Amino acid sequence: MTTKIRIGVIYGGRSGEHEVSVRSARTVIEAVDPEKYEVIPVAITKEGRWLSPAESASLLPEPTRRRLSNYAGGGDEGGTALVVDPSSGGLLRHEGADVGDQRLDVVFPVLHGTYGEDGTIQGLLEMAGIPYVGCGVLASSTGMDKVAMKILFRHAGLPVCKYDWFLRREWEEKPSEIRERVERGIGYPCFVKPANLGSSVGVSRADDGETLVRAVNLAARYDRKIIVEEGLDAREIECAVMGNDEPEASLPGEYVVHDEQARFLDYTEKYSSTGHVEFVVPAPIPKRLTRRIQELAVRAFKAVDGAGFARVDFFLRRDNKKLIVNELNTIPGLTDVSGFPQMWEASGQPFTQVIDRLVELAFERHSEKSRNATSL
Repeated sequence: MTTKIRIGVIYGGRSGEHEVSVRSARTVIEAVDPEKYEVIPVAITKEGRWLSPAESASLLPEPTRRRLSNYAGGGDEGGTALVVDPSSGGLLRHEGADVGDQRLDVVFPVLHGTYGEDGTIQGLLEMAGIPYVGCGVLASSTGMDKVAMKILFRHAGLPVCKYDWFLRREWEEKPSEIRERVERGIGYPCFVKPANLGSSVGVSRADDGETLVRAVNLAARYDRKIIVEEGLDAREIECAVMGNDEPEASLPGEYVVHDEQARFLDYTEKYSSTGHVEFVVPAPIPKRLTRRIQELAVRAFKAVDGAGFARVDFFLRRDNKKLIVNELNTIPGLTDVSGFPQMWEASGQPFTQVIDRLVELAFERHSEKSRNATSL
């Protein structure tokens, strides 16, 4: 009998994307092949407390918990802890002397936003010496910071929109000066975002000075660094990327707006069934443009030294049909309405196969790093 791979799915977390993370974990757990994997759920509360597998399972709906038969009963197993110990095989699950240590073979972090997608959990897993799905510390941290990301994109020769950025302290000390700078360099409409967050949390559109002030104040609640980007009359297109040294891109998808009430893709429009917005894949664009998007997506992935998987977001300007690389997400949404699974499904790879491939890539990258370490 083949031993199953013990995969720890880490979700929840301290960021403003906690709920989306739980939804993504649900999709991953339900798509995992139970013949190949034993899933260990590891949830982190909004306060940063790591939960036991039983407590973690209790955050998931009943159909998902049934995929976790060992932990579906809920409740606290008493004293469960994850121990970082590279000498004993990495990240260990310790549940007392009667149970013993149970090593995790690989970890799938499904933590969106800060304290998860920004290199923090990746650094912990690197210290533990355990394979994990997705980008490493560098790609995760630069992919999380929209300012650092755009600097790398520009250096790689990728087309980006006009933008400006500043710190919350600067805004508090000289708001008039920054407002004038934005109006002179960016103009209206523009979009104001926390530099280190995703899922459109804290993002809003500004059409004049008054709404700019409100938008900056909102973004400043979520991050010390704020970025302002030009507003474009453009189609919003996404492309999924998967791989390590030789990444491949999926067919792109497009968010199609059916109602003008959806002025932009905010958190509600992305993760609820309002009917205002539909994600269409493959995107209704010429094959030539599809190939161009795939090429730029791979280049963006390589620009941040990506590994495993990511989603690259584009703007296709309506006035001159030019492509703009907007941003890259190193742990994209994996919910039932998210684009990443849908784009690979349309490309001929069901999500169950995608998970298998991501685990293979995690082992591949870990093996390569181990070879590098032993050669020193």
